[in-house]
Amino acid sequence: MIPRLTIVGAGPGDVDLITVKAIKAIKSANVILYDALVNVELLEYASPKAELIFVGKRKGCYAYHQNQINELIVERALKFGHVVRLKGGDPFIFGRGAEEIEYAKEYAIEVAVVPGISSSAAVPASQGIPLTKRNTAESFWVITGTTKSHKISDDIALAAKSTATVVILMGMGKLSEIVQIFKREGKSETAVAIIQNGTRANEKSGIGTISNIESIVKEKELSNPAIIIIGEVVNERVDLSNIYTKADLAFEKYRKKIA
Repeated sequence: MIPRLTIVGAGPGDVDLITVKAIKAIKSANVILYDALVNVELLEYASPKAELIFVGKRKGCYAYHQNQINELIVERALKFGHVVRLKGGDPFIFGRGAEEIEYAKEYAIEVAVVPGISSSAAVPASQGIPLTKRNTAESFWVITGTTKSHKISDDIALAAKSTATVVILMGMGKLSEIVQIFKREGKSETAVAIIQNGTRANEKSGIGTISNIESIVKEKELSNPAIIIIGEVVNERVDLSNIYTKADLAFEKYRKKIA
């Protein structure tokens, strides 16, 4: 038995947005430590003999603190073999995956990483919002809204000065501060989209501007987990609803035209 740790990205929420390599890792695990943002349907791929341990955070309540998770990874790997640490999105984007790998390596545990589809790109795309578009946005920022010290990230003020699209994760608790930062840059009419539970069946969203997004959030009762997208690309979103029906109608119209 070789003690090993695989850090696995579970994707943004839709169970179909998981990689084949991730599924293989889940199937081969002796122990799976999973977070709150992981769709629990993915655990159906696990062996019936695998130990499943929830180590996530819900509404500020921690099942385990990070140092306890690190110790749990090592203890289970040394005792049972293959531990999979299943994280929402991509484990190296605000996922603390690197910290867990560094800790495990101190105990000579083999480590590997399976990248995941990050919610920062997948969730806007699922709503038809391109993070970049010619003549609209040449780049984008991905920023955590709340730092380790529970303060708003200084990078948001820097991003607000640019013409880039700004994607903010874990920022709903700082929404009022974010709005004020963008207003100070004269961007009250800049478009904003907030998407809660992106790519899942219970997905909710609100579209507005910096000046009215707080009232929209209140009206639609949006809350965490949610992603904030700020920039003119929000106005460039593509209508993905009934896309196949519309395509069939368009083809039928074209067929009759050339008949």
